[in-house]
Amino acid sequence: MSFGRYFEEFEIGETLQHWPGRTISEADDTWFSLLTMNQHPLHIDAHYASQTQHGQRLVVGTLVFSIVVGLSVADVSGRAIANLEYEEIKHIGPVFHGDTIYAESRILDKRESKTKSDRGIVYLETRGLNQRGEVVLSLKRRVLIPKQPKGAQ
Repeated sequence: MSFGRYFEEFEIGETLQHWPGRTISEADDTWFSLLTMNQHPLHIDAHYASQTQHGQRLVVGTLVFSIVVGLSVADVSGRAIANLEYEEIKHIGPVFHGDTIYAESRILDKRESKTKSDRGIVYLETRGLNQRGEVVLSLKRRVLIPKQPKGAQ
């Protein structure tokens, strides 16, 4: 059974739809806030959050980021040697308890490694969308992916 893709299997311009999505519960957000020591009242205090522009608690942005990246693992980095770089992380829209996050990635570029012939770097943009299809997060990253072993099909 295989998991992920080899370098040769990525095509520039290709869009990958990552499935299934992930519904974020209040418990997910509370535990993430506790684990990361993010005690901003916008995430943990319903009364405080009710008086803000959104009128309710927001999911911690780094949890949304983590879920969006995680949703892409099977299609993008399942075989990765390393995630080399994250850039242009943008929180575009709010995420609330009960929202379901989906993700899609577009392959922007790829190149062979300059130092090792058995791998290459894939550059892609991943977007997180809520259940209404609204983009809530986007990011670009570079992933070091192995090439298919010689003789493998």
